[in-house]
Amino acid sequence: MIDELTAIEWDASRSSFTHNIDARVKLLLVLLMIVLVVSYPLSWGVIYIAVPFGLIIAGLWTLSTLPVKTYLTRFVMTLPFGFFIIFFQIFFKNSHYQTATEVPLPFPFFPVYYESVEFATLLLIKFLLCISAILLLSSTTPVQELLKAGRRLGLPSVMALSLGMMIRYLFLFATMFTQIHHALQGRNFDPWAKNLPYQYRLKTLGYAMGVLFLRAYEQGERTYSAMLCRGYGSHALDHLQKKPLSQIDLVVFSTLGIAMPAIAAASYLMHG
Repeated sequence: MIDELTAIEWDASRSSFTHNIDARVKLLLVLLMIVLVVSYPLSWGVIYIAVPFGLIIAGLWTLSTLPVKTYLTRFVMTLPFGFFIIFFQIFFKNSHYQTATEVPLPFPFFPVYYESVEFATLLLIKFLLCISAILLLSSTTPVQELLKAGRRLGLPSVMALSLGMMIRYLFLFATMFTQIHHALQGRNFDPWAKNLPYQYRLKTLGYAMGVLFLRAYEQGERTYSAMLCRGYGSHALDHLQKKPLSQIDLVVFSTLGIAMPAIAAASYLMHG
């Protein structure tokens, strides 16, 4: 866990064309793409925006010089969060359709409907586009730059500070979890070992979880005290220096900011 979190932050701190684009531009473009994809009607016309939007994401990823394997690894890790919800749609009648036609299956234990399969497929396309856009943003923009971008765009300082502390604390929480895991392994404890009593395994895991939360709470108190001693409060991000957009940032923002809504509008008028 800690290795993956560190790898994401390390990749986001590289230097390339995509990395050097202002975080405000990337954040707004990703939000715009997500809004356009989510708000597009559930019809096969979504393919006509999925292809150009996918090409935009692929082009920016190529310009970032990050390996394709990195994208695929993180994509596979995030896929289960939405895939199972989408997959189970095929077993229920969908309210978006007036009819429900069952698919003839050799093992009809659970009914599968044509309309629900179509709905799940369209939903999956939208999900893949949104996840890919978020992966591009997180893999090419450090967390601190995202928080500064949000603050410059009008995000309240308290929210920016809270998000920053939450994200940064994930690294520390992951380190604590790794230490407790190694301590259990050093004592030859295996929660799946059948030769140990079930009650003993459950009790040990409960103790480990309790220790984890207690250590996290204590560390939070120490971190809060250290922040106060250094004058770090809720208004720490109120005095950011003004950062004008470069010409490249303006070109990228104006080009994609006009092209993506135009693609979505043209697709809706022709195939929506």
